[in-house]
Amino acid sequence: MEKLNKVSKVLFYFTVLFFVIWLGGYISRQLVVYQLFNASDLTLKSVFDAFNLIPTLFVISPILTINMVTFISFLAFFILFILASKINLRKEGWLFISLMIVVLTAPFEIYLLTYDYSVIAGVLAENVDGFRLAGILKERITVLSSFSLVEIFCYFGIIFLYIFRPLTKKDEN
Repeated sequence: MEKLNKVSKVLFYFTVLFFVIWLGGYISRQLVVYQLFNASDLTLKSVFDAFNLIPTLFVISPILTINMVTFISFLAFFILFILASKINLRKEGWLFISLMIVVLTAPFEIYLLTYDYSVIAGVLAENVDGFRLAGILKERITVLSSFSLVEIFCYFGIIFLYIFRPLTKKDEN
């Protein structure tokens, strides 16, 4: 990758920062939300009743909020970095593959973020129905089934691509 100007370096820094925070928060969200349900049939665990489900969802809502904000910020800074750096994607194959992963997974993740937004809005509402919100979380899990796991592996692939930078053309001059 050729030398970057200061603006591109700052954009790249924020891209990586929001990427790392989002990926860590995404894994945390997956682990926490799956703990609400039985693994076999995705029914709400018997420990949760009307009284302790709402505080549990209230505790989970910051994770959902962080994921929404950091993913949107990551997308914005990544696009700005690609545009500002003017990197030749033909010479930097690893960056092209990373861009394709982000472009292909972003619409699905934005769609899933609408479920998270519904849960956050429900938690912040005055009349909270915990079972309805748990139903939204269950629907988020089942609507695209294993996409979340595939997405996590794809984004770990981006880390691999950044570290090793395969498919980089060398100047032959």
